[in-house]
Amino acid sequence: MPSTTMSRRSFLQLAAITASAATVAGAASEPLQALAEVEEGSSNEVKRIRTACRGCGKMECGVWVTVENGRAVKVEGDESARQSNGNCCGKSQASIQAAYHPDRLKYPMKRTNPKGGDPGWQRITWDEAYDAVYQGLSNLYEKYGNTTFTFMTGTSRMWGMSAPGYMQLVDGINDVGAAQICKGPRREAGALTIENGIHFQALVDRPQVLVQWGTDQTQSNYDDSCRTTVEALTRAQTFISVDPRKSNMGKEADYHLALRPGTDGALLMAWTRIVMEEELYDDLLVKRWSNAPFLHVEELEPSGWIGVSGNVSPAFEVKTRLLKESDIKEGGDPKKFMVWDNLHDRLTYFDANEEGEHAGMWEGQTEHDISTTGFEYEPTGGWVPDPMPFPVDIDPALWGEFDVTLKDGRTVKAKPVFQKYWDECVNEMTLEKAAEICDVPAETIYDACKAWATRVDPRRGNGGLNTQLAPEQVGRAIQNFRTAYILAFMTDNYDTPGGNRGVTNSTVAAGGCAAPAKTPPSTEPNLTTRAKIVGGDKFPVTKWWNNWVDQTSVWDACHTGEPYPIKGCVCSAANFMCQSNAAYAWEALQQMEFTFYIDLWPIAGAQLADILVPTRHWLEIPGFPRASQGASGAVGANVNCIDPPAETGFEPEILCNIYKRFGVPFYDTKDGGDAWDRPIEAFLDNAVSSMGMTWKEYVDEFEKNGWWDAKKLYPERWGTYRRYQMGYLRGSGSVEGNLPGMETPTMKAEFWSTILESIIDSEELPHYEEPPMSPVSTPELYEEYPFNMTTGRRIPVYFHSEHRQLPWCRELWPVPRMEINPEDAYELEIEQGDWCWIESKWGKVRQTADLCYGVKRGVINCEHTWWYPELEQADKGFKLSGINCLVNKDAQDPICGSSQLRAYPVKVYKATPENSPFGNPVPCGDDGTEIIHTCDDPRLKEWLPVYEGREE
Repeated sequence: MPSTTMSRRSFLQLAAITASAATVAGAASEPLQALAEVEEGSSNEVKRIRTACRGCGKMECGVWVTVENGRAVKVEGDESARQSNGNCCGKSQASIQAAYHPDRLKYPMKRTNPKGGDPGWQRITWDEAYDAVYQGLSNLYEKYGNTTFTFMTGTSRMWGMSAPGYMQLVDGINDVGAAQICKGPRREAGALTIENGIHFQALVDRPQVLVQWGTDQTQSNYDDSCRTTVEALTRAQTFISVDPRKSNMGKEADYHLALRPGTDGALLMAWTRIVMEEELYDDLLVKRWSNAPFLHVEELEPSGWIGVSGNVSPAFEVKTRLLKESDIKEGGDPKKFMVWDNLHDRLTYFDANEEGEHAGMWEGQTEHDISTTGFEYEPTGGWVPDPMPFPVDIDPALWGEFDVTLKDGRTVKAKPVFQKYWDECVNEMTLEKAAEICDVPAETIYDACKAWATRVDPRRGNGGLNTQLAPEQVGRAIQNFRTAYILAFMTDNYDTPGGNRGVTNSTVAAGGCAAPAKTPPSTEPNLTTRAKIVGGDKFPVTKWWNNWVDQTSVWDACHTGEPYPIKGCVCSAANFMCQSNAAYAWEALQQMEFTFYIDLWPIAGAQLADILVPTRHWLEIPGFPRASQGASGAVGANVNCIDPPAETGFEPEILCNIYKRFGVPFYDTKDGGDAWDRPIEAFLDNAVSSMGMTWKEYVDEFEKNGWWDAKKLYPERWGTYRRYQMGYLRGSGSVEGNLPGMETPTMKAEFWSTILESIIDSEELPHYEEPPMSPVSTPELYEEYPFNMTTGRRIPVYFHSEHRQLPWCRELWPVPRMEINPEDAYELEIEQGDWCWIESKWGKVRQTADLCYGVKRGVINCEHTWWYPELEQADKGFKLSGINCLVNKDAQDPICGSSQLRAYPVKVYKATPENSPFGNPVPCGDDGTEIIHTCDDPRLKEWLPVYEGREE
């Protein structure tokens, strides 16, 4: 267990940080033994089961679940879990109330009434449900073809990720999910630049300078637990918070940059300018491991080659204006990228031909050089190789402009990408301009950047940029994050201790429920196989990025039938309220001819299902291996704790049975086994086979000894830093026979994105643009809607739309809150707790006023995805307070299509009897029933756990 000694900040400061995060307190204690135990002299059986919590979808905190006589009675933190260090939040502890909730779905059901009102649910058998799904999907396929389906997926739950398996079953192409506005753009930007998943920062490594950008993980447990984040803060020499509001954690910051919502890209670019101008970047790193020194020629016709491995799709065609040997020499290699050698005043090249004899080498290099010296990172383990000098005697130029002669005899100007980046994107973002755009003092911008970028330890950078959701949801996601990743890279904060390391590299199959017997990978490029996806013409990069289609385009197709009708939906624990305009999405879902829903609850979306089946809670599933989705390097398991209720199903088994009904193999039969009828242990055995164990052996080891440290399990693929030097990064983490470098077409960190250039021939360099809606880009809107609205902050007892029906959670936070500066509230005659209307050009909702000096004047901060499970109506009241009903559905990132969910114009006014339905400022259902809005509402008691009759 790590030391909990306070190294710099006092206990009182720490207590202040964690106060609201610990609304529901829980002890974290290490039991005397990990396995089940029976109290001596008692007939009661008491077990303590080590498992992974899934009370939220963004962290795998290690917990102990105490089970008495088969009933879960307590959840506590597990201090063996290196990713969470004993953390156990209110959501985790309230999981018991979720598992035993009286409103849980328990049986398959079918609709008997028209959509939009009371579904008239009728209980059916599982076989009847499978038959109905088979008929529903088959009929639509015959009528419209494979393009008519959409598949909705939730947030990284092993029991809520089966939609891709259904898409494979019917050869579907249109998958939607929260990933388009949550983590997905970060991962896409990473794949375009360095690595898919680079945004994950290794907070467990104790960065020397902690930067929390658009997040407060003490409240959310988002990627890292509250405790891990607080420990990183207390150990850091400097803490920088970039956030429009002063968060709970932010008030402890050495520097708080309260920028105007939506201007993250300008601030990142200003920091980039400081780093480049003051030479705070790592010169050797940038020259050797990025395409910053590669020469760009504006007059060139883009050319290249077909076929790149790594992060790009098979047979991808690279077309670039970066200077190649084929541009200056007849018969030259299009995969040899030219640089200008300052030492010898001539052209030389880097060979990115992955299949060539000198793949990944510079001209004159004959073998790969691998670091043999370095140092052990003592605080948390791992080996840090020393940076490697150039293997040949060259000095690639980063600055300047050079005359080069092309093979057709023309002499043209060529600039290093680094120089071009400075000239066209960086130089204009002076401190004064950034200060004006961001509404942050120039001195604060400068001092914070210098504190982060000036090394404390000369051997490595100070720590990565923990950029989170806020820059992702302002309509400029991809370039915001490309700017951040390049900035982190050039300061040696990529794959270094405390830096942006990426996803924990593990061999266990730790996520998703897609069929094990996968279709053989296509040899066609994604741009071909995904040519017909909706929104692909508007957002061409979504054809390459095989992770989602644009959700707004799906809803448009439902409404208009263009480019083709979308009439079928399979939804696995997903939420239509999370992006685009929620009211528009609700109307689109009502156009479906067949909808199949899999969920724990009868939520709003499920009320539109034709077939609704119940899944299991994380305490109930047979189990699943888990690897921390962040960079904390923990490997463990979700272990069964209690029996499931009634006829609930485990999603892989549900999916397998539907495959069987279609006559399509679920399991690979090469081993001689049946295509469908196998014990679920076969599925789980397969998931952990790389560990050389059966599922039972894996669980036994986990229960006895706790979470595995991935650095020790995988000393090369995770226990080594700067893996791009060692050949441990490419090839999905395999370390045998791999080449050094990154998984990009140039094998380098790409300042200049050859993928973006090849697909849309623009946006190649990161640059700053105002959000689609802002006081600058749409000033006319702000004349009528003067407040700049941001949203998405985390509530300690909720996870997005989850847990509104759990008594412990709802009594602590019964209603949505709108944070508003007290001076603005005074002018609007709004007092603390008043219900207020929040209105945009596209809709209006109500939330309660929370007067907060941590929010600037002219800005309000609202809560997202609110709905009211207590209301007896199909939409469950999401239109009453759901902030995404205010979204302009067409305000989107031009590359990935992610919605602008923040930083847009609204107006605010007090809700009164005169301007409220039913004469009641408190939101009411269609029949006038008030929502639960106080912690003593007697309806909360109706949601208390029910332990009896779970088998029925």
